Amino acid sequence: MYTISYKKSPKRDMQKINIEDIEYIAMGSTVLGTGGGGDPYIGKLFAKEAMKKYGEVSLIKASELEDDALVVPIAAFGAPMILVEKLFSGDEFIKAFEMMESYLGRKIDAVMPAEAGGLNGVIPFSIAAQKQIPLVDADGMGRAFPRLEMTTFTLHNIPVSPITQADEKGNRNVYHTIDNTWGETLVGATTIQMGGSCAIGCYPMSGRQLKDAGVHGIVTYAKSLGKAILDAKKLNLNPLDSLIEKAAAVKLFTGKISAISVKTAGRWNKGVCEIIGLEDFQNSIMELDFQNEFLMAKKDRKPVAITPDLIVLIDAENARPITAETIQYGTRVVVLGMKANQQWRTDKGIELAGPKKFGYDEKYIPIEELNKKIEDVL
Repeated sequence: MYTISYKKSPKRDMQKINIEDIEYIAMGSTVLGTGGGGDPYIGKLFAKEAMKKYGEVSLIKASELEDDALVVPIAAFGAPMILVEKLFSGDEFIKAFEMMESYLGRKIDAVMPAEAGGLNGVIPFSIAAQKQIPLVDADGMGRAFPRLEMTTFTLHNIPVSPITQADEKGNRNVYHTIDNTWGETLVGATTIQMGGSCAIGCYPMSGRQLKDAGVHGIVTYAKSLGKAILDAKKLNLNPLDSLIEKAAAVKLFTGKISAISVKTAGRWNKGVCEIIGLEDFQNSIMELDFQNEFLMAKKDRKPVAITPDLIVLIDAENARPITAETIQYGTRVVVLGMKANQQWRTDKGIELAGPKKFGYDEKYIPIEELNKKIEDVL
């Protein structure tokens, strides 16, 4: 009989994630998605339905895995704008999971999110519930990025292959690529032919590898950010202030959406959002440049936040994060900045996911240095 491979201790009980927690995690994951990662709504439905049928999900720390445990991220892949109209069936994620088990010839011990962004922050919970396996409290970004190779796993030389791919029509593929960038190129190409979205399994790795390469505690962190927003009013707190404190974020701008330019290029939403300043930022203009995720924030043409640091667009009325594909003219917003995980602030991290990688001329400067006037809460 097959036994799940994680460290067992009579003194430790794995944390249980319930349906109420999914709301918090989805909200916090959308904050960490920095405008990308997809709207979490459909992912929440899948997760909740699976948990109603199969029970709560066990959340496990990477440190509690056996070194030889097999862990696989399961994710939605495609252009977020397309996902608004082209819905997943739900079966494609299970297919991507089961294809990986079949191809590798062994059971998967635990599942995890590839990124802590919106939809992809909650999709793996439906798999964990259905397969009755733990979900690891870690991901490969600590945020969302638009390209498959932009993970801390790549920084640690963990191959993205084999990659399993499935769509809602029943099409399936398995890829072995020469490097992680080719994984993005080839899977991205077939995703376009599939209608712009699909489900994938990727970066199969051992518990030992994940301990070294993951961004740890990200699910717990997302939950805490979601609680900061959703529970604020019943605690007589301001949701925005509560989020800023919990995220150790810096307020970069307050204003109103005055223009939005967006197009779908391949599997990416690319565009610029212009914001006219209000309150302390009157007579100023902010521009947010995005490629699925917000990557550059400029106030009066000067950068105030640059990828890989996080740029988060918040609805000023309810403190809810706004994804790039749902930006609407006239909305009053607040722009927040947050420090990226330290792995992204290394030379290798900046080379992989810094401004040059996206075609920007600007050099990466940490957000706390760009905003020296702000009290050092970062």
